[in-house]
Amino acid sequence: MGAFDNIVTLYNYIRPILDIAIMAFILYKAYQLVIKTNALQIIKAAVIVAFAYAIALLLDLSMLRWVLNMIAPALVVCFAIVFQPEIRKIFLKLGQSEWFTFGNRSRHTYVDSVIIAAEILSKQRRGMLAVFMRHTKMDDILDTGTRINADLSSALLVTIFGHDTPLHDGACFIQNGKVVSAGCFLPLSEQYDIKKTFGTRHRAALGLSEVSDSVVLVVSEESGAMSLAYDSKLHYDLTTEQLTKILENLLELTPDQYTIEDTINESKTSL
Repeated sequence: MGAFDNIVTLYNYIRPILDIAIMAFILYKAYQLVIKTNALQIIKAAVIVAFAYAIALLLDLSMLRWVLNMIAPALVVCFAIVFQPEIRKIFLKLGQSEWFTFGNRSRHTYVDSVIIAAEILSKQRRGMLAVFMRHTKMDDILDTGTRINADLSSALLVTIFGHDTPLHDGACFIQNGKVVSAGCFLPLSEQYDIKKTFGTRHRAALGLSEVSDSVVLVVSEESGAMSLAYDSKLHYDLTTEQLTKILENLLELTPDQYTIEDTINESKTSL
């Protein structure tokens, strides 16, 4: 019994620390979800309703309290309807989270080919939409294009987007060093504050980032600017170094694992 009592005593000492650590972890992950989605709107609305109820209790406003109690079930349903897109994104992020994944993850080594193709197309003022798939399954969107399942190379991407082929207006999907599908149609963004100068490609890239965890590389046909869309945000006109750094982080690349697969020598390419 003495050993058991010692364990209980030790647990009583570390319990507050464990309690605080777990709560801090949950709050940190909740904060990440709020930042990566539009959940802030839900929180603001909930705070307003809670504040109104607190005022009713504090000032003993019986009629207001009675009304709030009566409409509480309806308010829950209204919240679910009005904030359905935001709630969907929150659960999507929860499903995509890998909080307790340990060990080495799979590493991608094909980003160089895509960036080289993007640079060439940027100088040629040819548009490009390249989607890096991560965890979210998008078979319905893949089926809007042509299934290819070809080995990824910058030559293939330049062929698709650098000429007026039937596939050049859509997006190509990339996963595990393969061009899975090309000529795919993406959902347009639901955001209302997008710059009017952005064309359909940028709106489509932003739209896909709103409903999935994909990273979308966009090359503007008008300006040649290279941009990335992810986590419901569009990062416009990035340099090659910025593209590489962001993709390293998002796709879990490490510098010692870079390989350039069947890329084009840009100095020999006639523009």
